[in-house]
Amino acid sequence: MAEVTRSCFSRVALLILYILHQSCVVESTLIFNVLSFGAKPNGVIDSTQAFLDVWTAACASSDSTTIRVPKGRYLLRNAMVFKGDNCKSTDITFRIDGTLIASSDYRVLGQANNWLSFEGVTGVSIIGGALDAKGTSLWACKLAGSTNCPNGGATSLSFTNSRNININGLMSLNSQMFHIVINGCQDVRIKGVKVNAAGNSPNTDGIHVQLSRNVAIFNTSIKTGDDCVSIGPGTKDLWIEQITCGPGHGISIGSLAKDLEEEGVQNVTVKNAIFKGTQNGLRIKSWARPSNGFVQGVQFLDVVMLNVQNPIVIDQNYCPHNINCPAQVASVRVSDVVYRNIQGTSATAIAIKFDCSATNPCSGIRLENVSLTCRNQEVQSHCANPNGKIVGTVQPNSCL
Repeated sequence: MAEVTRSCFSRVALLILYILHQSCVVESTLIFNVLSFGAKPNGVIDSTQAFLDVWTAACASSDSTTIRVPKGRYLLRNAMVFKGDNCKSTDITFRIDGTLIASSDYRVLGQANNWLSFEGVTGVSIIGGALDAKGTSLWACKLAGSTNCPNGGATSLSFTNSRNININGLMSLNSQMFHIVINGCQDVRIKGVKVNAAGNSPNTDGIHVQLSRNVAIFNTSIKTGDDCVSIGPGTKDLWIEQITCGPGHGISIGSLAKDLEEEGVQNVTVKNAIFKGTQNGLRIKSWARPSNGFVQGVQFLDVVMLNVQNPIVIDQNYCPHNINCPAQVASVRVSDVVYRNIQGTSATAIAIKFDCSATNPCSGIRLENVSLTCRNQEVQSHCANPNGKIVGTVQPNSCL
């Protein structure tokens, strides 16, 4: 009996080992370490070529691949493009335990559109780590009004014409311009990202999404000098949840109507957001010029405003500096926008502003359980050409 028991036990043990072995084979991941390709974690020696080489090696494999970036500071002096054209792998993960830093000389990247750019890739994940674009000197140059500043500046991280993208736990510091751009992409998940830049840093949008579908942004903190999240033409099925914004210019759809032929923005949800001391809260903005663009099916749900200058705004006569304003017919149609459970404080007396087109009035605007107050003055609404209704208690009194 003992022999039979031992025999059965041995067979079971062998079966378990076989299953575990097969599991390891199925789930095996090829690992590349940037140090093996010549990267230096001292923040002094340029590691640009090492990162390009490790990407080439990862793309050459058809297996799931992890690119390891150990602790340390890695100088990536030049603009880099990671292309997916010849990639065999559809599962490449950058696991970053260190910090990637740009040159302290803003002129090195100042003429580039992007610092780190992924083009036409599938199944790329960026996990952890920090990007330090050293943008403060370029901001200072611009704020001083110097004519020697580069036009624009570099976006820190860009994905273009890509799909199945995952960005998790990344920190972006001091971008020259936009921090993260999602352009022409599908199936993108951004989670646990932190963006940090000064409140006066120019054109440093936290996350910009355009011409993209099925993008989700969760549990993200953005402190910057422009829009925390900006939503451009052609954005569809965007979900933003558990986001903290401030300082910054709020969450903005637009600006739209830059072009006559322009794709619309559709099915956008912002839920469980907190705005702290921002210039705006929830904003839709378009220029007063002809366009076939539109905004439709937007939900702003469960939002807290803390001393926000303009908590709720639709501006179809957008012209930020009142210089060379188009003053034409605003053609972008804004419809089916819901504001539900919006609470907190406004830093100005006008807490709700709907400045809609007389030719194409906003329609389907719904205010539901809105409570906004202003310290030491009565809070008000301002309306021009909106159509909609209120549900529940709305303060300030609605002018719909």
